[in-house]
Order: sequence, then C-alpha cells, then structure tokens
Amino acid sequence: MLVEFDDVVKVYGEGEGRQTAVDHVSFTIDEGEFVVILGQSGAGKSTILNMLGGMDTPTQGSITVAGRQISSMNDRQLGSYRAEVIGFIFQFYNLLPSLTAYENIALTKSIVKNAADAGELLDIVGLTKCRNKFPSQMSGGEQQRVAIARAIVNEPARALAKNPKILLGDEPTGALDSETGVIVLELLQKLCKENKKTVIIVTHNSDIAKCANKVIRMKNGKIKDITVNEKPLDVKEVEW
Repeated sequence: MLVEFDDVVKVYGEGEGRQTAVDHVSFTIDEGEFVVILGQSGAGKSTILNMLGGMDTPTQGSITVAGRQISSMNDRQLGSYRAEVIGFIFQFYNLLPSLTAYENIALTKSIVKNAADAGELLDIVGLTKCRNKFPSQMSGGEQQRVAIARAIVNEPARALAKNPKILLGDEPTGALDSETGVIVLELLQKLCKENKKTVIIVTHNSDIAKCANKVIRMKNGKIKDITVNEKPLDVKEVEW
C-alpha cells in the first residue's frame, strides 16, 4: 500500500461561511495503480489531490504516503515531499514561455537532487524532436507531454521504477482535443504499466475511468463508491 487516507476531513472557513470540502473520506492506493477520482465540479476531488500533493492539509484524519504521515509534516518537510515524491500534471501545462522544451525540464535540476537528464526524459515521452522548441511552437499535446516529462524528472530516467513515485493529474486532458488527449493518456498508462508509476487523475470524464485500475467516485465531498477494475481497458480500446 502506497497511499492511505484515513477518515480525512477538510473544512474551509468558519461560522456561516464554513464549508466541508471533503467529508470523512477513507481509501487506499497501491504502488503502480492507475487511479481515477471521478466527480463533478465541487465534489471534493481537487481538494483530495491538493492534500495528497502536500499543497493543503486536512482538518481531521491522516494521510500516509509510503509509510510517512504527510498530514503531520511541517512546511519544510512538505516542500521536500513535493520535490522528492510528487509529480504534478496540470490542465494548462504551466511551461515557461521563454524556455525551450529541454530548458523547461532541465530547470527542475535546481530544485530536485539527482534529477534525470532532460534529454533522456524528452526521449521517454517521444519528443526528442521538440528539444529546442518553445511552448508557442508546440501543439497542446506536445506541451502536455513536456509537462509530464518535467513531472518525472525527480528520478534518474534509467531508474524510473525504483522508488515509489506519484504522478498527480488535475484534468490533464481537459484542455486537449480527444485525439491529443488519447496520446497523453497512453503515455500516462505506459508510465504506470512499464515503470510502475502510481498515476492518480481527478476528472469529470467517465471515459477515462474505463482505463483505471481503481475508480473513486465522489459526490458532495463524500465517496460515493470505489470500484476496482480487474481488466482495465487499454486507452486505445476506449471509444472516445
């Protein structure tokens, strides 16, 4: 077991403005699983992603990742946790427009110890040809693949399968057309299957759930149900 949420509650505000975003949520995720947290806007799925990523802390309950209780970490410890364990993939890429694809990835070396070679990572995501291109010269799908390469920079590329590592995707295909979204999802599924990466995506797109090992459905801050897919579909098998 890599991730455990135990009776987690997240409350924002006080008094009449008090809002419970996550309401007594418990679940586990194993290393190497492709997990989809599914729900409409306001379901609480992004709050869960933020807490798992160490960007927010629970009001109640505990969150344990790889044997470490991140819910009790201080700011310095959370900073190290985010740098060493978590890779973020956002809907809108967040690439620096003045840097090339290679430079956007290589920049992470100033933050992460033993960072992978940016050229190797571009090769892994199939973008060697975009090495010297700026974001404005790349398609949306290419920019998202650069963002994925940046997210996995924490480990040497030749040793991607060694340590527990989590890729968190916040609607990673939300800004892409369906054809390009499939390419990005294929890459994430490949990283999960071949490199034993743990991939956790929050989305409202139920089609993506067909490819997941585990689907956590949320509504109004609560878990509606958890489904384990014994035979998840390959991304190419889904009718998008």
